[in-house]
Amino acid sequence: MAKITLDKIRHSYLEQPESPADWALKQLNVVWSDSGAYALLGPSGCGKTTLLNVISGLLRPSAGRVLFDERDVTDIPSDKRDIAQVFQFPVVYDTMSVYDNLAFPLRNRKVPERQVKQRVHEIARMLDLEDLLHNRAAHLTADGKQKISLGRGLVRSDVNVIMFDEPLTVIDPHLKWQLRSKLKQLHQEVGATMIYVTHDQTEALTFADQVVVMHDGEVVQIGTPVELFEKPSHTFVGHFIGSPGMNLLPCEIENGLPSFFGHRLETVRAVKPPAGASRIEIGIRPEFIRFADQGLPVEVVKVNDVGRYRIVEVAHQAHLIKLVLPEQLPVPERSGWLAFERDKTNVYVDGWIVT
Repeated sequence: MAKITLDKIRHSYLEQPESPADWALKQLNVVWSDSGAYALLGPSGCGKTTLLNVISGLLRPSAGRVLFDERDVTDIPSDKRDIAQVFQFPVVYDTMSVYDNLAFPLRNRKVPERQVKQRVHEIARMLDLEDLLHNRAAHLTADGKQKISLGRGLVRSDVNVIMFDEPLTVIDPHLKWQLRSKLKQLHQEVGATMIYVTHDQTEALTFADQVVVMHDGEVVQIGTPVELFEKPSHTFVGHFIGSPGMNLLPCEIENGLPSFFGHRLETVRAVKPPAGASRIEIGIRPEFIRFADQGLPVEVVKVNDVGRYRIVEVAHQAHLIKLVLPEQLPVPERSGWLAFERDKTNVYVDGWIVT
């Protein structure tokens, strides 16, 4: 396995990029530790696939270096990087048995048949494929075939990294949670460096120890699921992760505290926005707001009961604010006051958190 370092990586598909919009990847500096479980999370078009292709060697970056354990592999072709990759759609040989599909990457590298047998049975056990080893792959369902793809990625023990490119796309929704949990378990058993690419926050937060969030060709935050939820570094992270997303309210800074239409809100420390800021906002998750006896006056607009909790929409000066409340907490009929948790109330300047 390997530590992977992206050193000042940039890429454009244009020969002579001129504006920031011409770059599919703006400058990236990222380190993936050896044996870590990482998710690369972001919407379509944010640069995830481009970055994956740069790591795998299918694409040479316009600038910067790719390092595996401090070894520069930027100019080394894909087939020399010892990478296993699992794609969106199953890659299997339908005419072969499940056993032969799993054995193929090992046999292709002249691994002794005794070791092949041991490793295939080991991976088949992990993926619950032992009873199907002698079946032809053509007879399997889509999720069974994708398990084979996962197994082919996991069967080699000499790879630097295993990359999963949205591997659960074709899986039935009711089976996705099972495979997500299985992948997490497999990482713990195999101990390989794994990078899981997805636009689905549930998949990313379930699988990864560290999530790399991308937006518009940039990495906007790297952190644990808890860090991304409780302290988003960028407003995009607050919006993209969580349902509903983070509340963003325009504000001014008065004596180090944010003021929302004249109502001062408490933060953990005094805030001093940089000179020349064009947009200042308060960011707070709906989970960290409650009704109180005093605070920000609001009008109740809508209450949605979603089972174990309710999503409440309120308004102040035509700005909607959402709360997520446990079912047992009362909701005022028409109007009330809001209290924000001060250690979860953050200020953002031009999209970035003020620390």
